[in-house]
Formats: sequence, structure tokens, C-alpha cells
Amino acid sequence: MQKKITALVPMRHHSQRVPGKNFRLLDGRPLYAHILTTLQSVPEISQILVDTDSSEIIEGIQLNFPSVQCISRPEKLRADDIPMNEILMYDTNMVQSDFFLQTHSTNPLLKADTLSRAIQTLLSQYPAYDSLFSVTRFQSRFWDGLGRAVNHNPNILLQTQDLPPIYEENSCMYLFTRETLAQKRNRLGDRPYLFEIDADEAWDIDEEIDFKLVDLMIQARKFNQGVE
Repeated sequence: MQKKITALVPMRHHSQRVPGKNFRLLDGRPLYAHILTTLQSVPEISQILVDTDSSEIIEGIQLNFPSVQCISRPEKLRADDIPMNEILMYDTNMVQSDFFLQTHSTNPLLKADTLSRAIQTLLSQYPAYDSLFSVTRFQSRFWDGLGRAVNHNPNILLQTQDLPPIYEENSCMYLFTRETLAQKRNRLGDRPYLFEIDADEAWDIDEEIDFKLVDLMIQARKFNQGVE
């Protein structure tokens, strides 16, 4: 039986670092439009749910993405210090689904086939792995704040490509069940799968400069695909 998978995309009207980030234009479209277009191209996803406190975002989605469901975030969940897991608890209570895939509007370079592969990976290995999250591989020399080597021996100067990889949680995607979320109060279960994605897909728009860099990467993709 095919599993029902719901994509969750939380979007706030207010942004602390970049004003109006979620609906600011990127390559001629609101930022949120990029991830919604990508999610609609993923055949494994049954429905898309946007949680927001922004009437501007809701109006834009209803006009341009009529199949996407929007829910208004309750006032009690709108403060800056509310943990994302509490917002997800609310969202996952609004719809029945076998699995939930959470991503962000700030990940516009994420590809549909990458999301498909992630979903297929967890479905094929569940429940040996009970959840999945995306990571970026690094093979560099890392140190903690006390000057201690994290992933290498300073007395053995290996080439960086020979170092054991270390992985960054890049926040591009999380795949989980509501049961795991309710039991752990966390998107990640006891046995999460680390799903590696390319660094050029993992770009997260968090600062002003990110808009400029991501726009350049979008134009480069268009050029490589022969799109004017």
C-alpha cells in the first residue's frame, strides 16, 4: 500500500535578519514559490501544508498554488522563541499522514529528485531507521572553542580528502512520523538516517548576501540547462 506523505513548510511573516524574507522576490518570484514548485514535482508527496502567520503569503499561495493547503499559525505559537517541534506538533495534528516531510522556503535550490530519493530511502529501510534528516559532508580540520581537534589528529597531518568525514545537519529536510514526534518531542527518532545531499543544494537563505549568491546559482543552473 502506498504511504501518504505530507510536506510541511512553516513560513513566518516576520524575519529577524532579512525583512520579508519568505515572500521577497528571488529570480522574479516570491522565495516561497521555489520550494512549493519543487514539492509539487515530487510524486511521492500526497499533499503540501503551509503553516504561516502571514496573510500576504496565504493570499499568494491561494492565487498561485491552489492545491497547497494553508493553515493560520495560532497566536500562542508565533513568538520567536517557540521551538519548531512545538509548531510541528500542531501541524501534524491537522492532517492524517503516514509520514511528514518538513522543509523550508529558505531552501530554494533543493531538487525534486533529491527529495524523492530521500523518501524512497526511508520507506525502504523503515523501521530499521525511524526518521531521516539531510546532512552536508565536510572533510576539513575542525576544532572546538577550546582549541581541541574534533575530527583529526594534529600530530598526523593527513590530507583533508583522507580525513574521516564529519556531517552538518543542514535543515533542508526532515522525514518522520507523528508517533516519533509525539514520543520524542523531536523530529528525529532513536535511529535517524543521515541523508547526504550536495552542498550546492543545501544553501539556506539566512542573510542578505545569501539572496545574491543563490540568485547567481539559479542563473548558473539556467545557463547550464540552456534556459534563457
